[in-house]
Amino acid sequence: MFRATHVSAESQPASSAQAKPGLLPTLGLFSTIMLVVGGVIGSGIFRKTGGMAAELGSPELLLLVWVIAGVITLFGALTNAEIASLIPETGGQYIYFQRMYGPFFAFLYGWAIFAIIQCGSIAAVAYLFAEYAGRLVHLPELSAATAAWSFHLPFIGDVTPLAEIGTKGLAAALIILLTAVNYIGVRFGGLVQNIFTVAKLAAMALLVIGAFLPSTSGSAVNFTTPSATVHLSGLALFAAITAALQGAFWAYDGWNKLTYIAGEVKQPQRNIPLALLWGMLTVTAIYVLMNVAYLYVLPVDELAKSKKFFVFDVAEKIFSGGGNWIAALVMVSTFGTTNAIIMATARVYFSMARMNVFPRFIGNVHPRFHTPGASLVVQGVWSVALLFSGTFDTLTDTLIFVTWIFYAAGAYGVFVMRRKLPDAPRAYKVPGYPVVPWVFILFALTFLGFTVYNDFVTYREAIAAGKPALINSVFGVALVMVGTPIYFFYWRRRNTT
Repeated sequence: MFRATHVSAESQPASSAQAKPGLLPTLGLFSTIMLVVGGVIGSGIFRKTGGMAAELGSPELLLLVWVIAGVITLFGALTNAEIASLIPETGGQYIYFQRMYGPFFAFLYGWAIFAIIQCGSIAAVAYLFAEYAGRLVHLPELSAATAAWSFHLPFIGDVTPLAEIGTKGLAAALIILLTAVNYIGVRFGGLVQNIFTVAKLAAMALLVIGAFLPSTSGSAVNFTTPSATVHLSGLALFAAITAALQGAFWAYDGWNKLTYIAGEVKQPQRNIPLALLWGMLTVTAIYVLMNVAYLYVLPVDELAKSKKFFVFDVAEKIFSGGGNWIAALVMVSTFGTTNAIIMATARVYFSMARMNVFPRFIGNVHPRFHTPGASLVVQGVWSVALLFSGTFDTLTDTLIFVTWIFYAAGAYGVFVMRRKLPDAPRAYKVPGYPVVPWVFILFALTFLGFTVYNDFVTYREAIAAGKPALINSVFGVALVMVGTPIYFFYWRRRNTT
């Protein structure tokens, strides 16, 4: 049977530890902060502002949404840090959910992480790396007829695995490369993370500084000049803010990856809360500065018109050839983010396997490198499969909705654990308790409700226009619930024999 408690690999008796090598705590405070910053800052800040400007039509609201998303995300990180310091074990929120709500809910989370949330993120971010690389070098493609070959999946749509084969091939190579890097050792993977995060931050700083150079034709008037065409009020305004927040939350997502690797952090009770606090404050400051720079260079209507390529227009206004430079910047950013996801997420499946709810071989530690090698390989294979499935847009549209269901559950878990373990020593307690956790939970529930509303409105509009459509939030929940029969009819039966 499943047990509600967990014995980590690091705390096993000596005889057991000899049979199964444990993971080593090698990451210091700087590396943990870099993991938070590098895991969060990826492609969102370079792709979302244009669409958000089109939805809001107001520069003040645009900046406000980025600030609100940062504050709410920080509230979630501060809340989650209490649980992370109380249970500093590799496996992150999977372990927390098992202690809070039992093995079934924890399994659903672990299944969601594998099936859509993180493996889909690896595939999507690696794809964006290759997409931007294609602006600098020519990537080979198949003939139009071959690339157009597709097959249909019921309720999902047409899959074209051979389309953009050059982009997908480069993305697959990136996933394989970074999987191998982290297979060799977490210290090496952490070093790669540090290098690319520092390089990414330096490049972003240059973009912000360049935006305010005298030679740049920017204007402070852009900060107060609203759209000439978009004027919202009432429910439409709330719906637009929710849609914009969904884009911002995608950019802020990834702050919890540090908890997946808690068992490999030195002094986790101290370093995990500090890394989450300073990491998210750093990310929020960077995002607000980046959007201030965008708005200074381009009015809100021009940002909206540029859509996902607005950052190229900004860079070109700063200096000639800026588009190529920004493509290289995004490649650096997405390279580091892909590495951060690969490094951290494999530890979830590793912990689940050691609890006999995933195949046991996934819980093996490499005897030489002391890394979750089998978990990394399985994660890499599934991520590449998702990459060639051609379902990136659908996956990324569902990621935030599904993730925020578990974020809300994780925040409520602070109250659960304080009831279950009232006398347990807590090196860190969430500041502003119980206000900060409740603000995060209520905001998350409101956000999820408006997301469902927006999805149904978009679905009805698409059907009325005769276009194929999918209710992304419902699709996301359905993918998660696929784990239910797996749990009850396979894994549970296996663990009772």
